Amino acid sequence: MTASSLRPLLLLDVDGPLNPYEARFPLLRGYTTHHFRPTNWLSRQTPGSRAHRRGLPVRLHRSHGPRLTALPYDLAWATTWMHQANEMIAPAVGLPVTLPVIEWPELFAADPDGLYWKTRPLLAWAAGRPFAWVDDMITDLDTAHVAAHHDAPALLLRIHPKQGLRRPDFVALERWAREVAEGRR
Repeated sequence: MTASSLRPLLLLDVDGPLNPYEARFPLLRGYTTHHFRPTNWLSRQTPGSRAHRRGLPVRLHRSHGPRLTALPYDLAWATTWMHQANEMIAPAVGLPVTLPVIEWPELFAADPDGLYWKTRPLLAWAAGRPFAWVDDMITDLDTAHVAAHHDAPALLLRIHPKQGLRRPDFVALERWAREVAEGRR
């Protein structure tokens, strides 16, 4: 087993953690607005509409990529952007454009137990590896489900969509990964 395979996964959502879509833009220091046209979003827009022509406004912070790659994790996308996260988001924040991607079997599928629709496929994708998951839609129900159905350590870190990833979140991710590496988790 390589040293890299011993590192926990860091499963990244885009909207909320990297794109604080509920924030008032003037209050977001260091963020830049980009206009992207992800396939999933475009499919829900009226062709020829202003939104369709202009693109989805996405606010991103250039420092997030280097800060995330400095963490002791293997990064992967856990977002509806899927492969387009590598094409659009990664270059804008300074992440590698070859990160693994969780390919969701069905976007926004209703869960019979009320879990967030990403939770079960994400657990299957993690395949027993320790992971930290940053997302704005994680609930207590998801946290309990992961604790009951995932034998390895897991950190579910809910990020507020008005704030995005902030310094305390990076500190928590760093601390948790260190504890996993030391066998304290």
